Amino acid sequence: MDREPSADVARDLLAAAHSRFEERRFESAENLYGRYIQHCACSGLSKCGSRDVATAFNNRGQIKYLRVDFYEAMDDYTSAIEAQPDFEVPYYNRGLILYRLGYFDEALKDFKKVLELNPNFEDASLSLKQTIKAKEEKQKRGY
Repeated sequence: MDREPSADVARDLLAAAHSRFEERRFESAENLYGRYIQHCACSGLSKCGSRDVATAFNNRGQIKYLRVDFYEAMDDYTSAIEAQPDFEVPYYNRGLILYRLGYFDEALKDFKKVLELNPNFEDASLSLKQTIKAKEEKQKRGY
């Protein structure tokens, strides 16, 4: 049986977005990820794999992170988590932003979740330790 046109469109959009992302053509990649996400939302997520949708949100979040649009990036990471709750990368990415913004308790939750999902995620382990240290230092300073 042939693929449905909707599935072909989704597959092509995602492939093009990934290609632009790897080429570091971020504006184009962001646009294509957005079109892919919109297409999946309009045609029903059953036409798109939840892992693919989560990856699209995560990668679009990365682009926003690089632009220092932290809150928009966190929204995309949260959407990635909602699409695929066992995908550890968006938890890690969101945790990094929360850490940078000084939301240590929330960052700790995300880094712990990463390690629950993937105990071998070394960067998450290091980030967890750094967050604990930063939180303790903040408490010592009294704010």
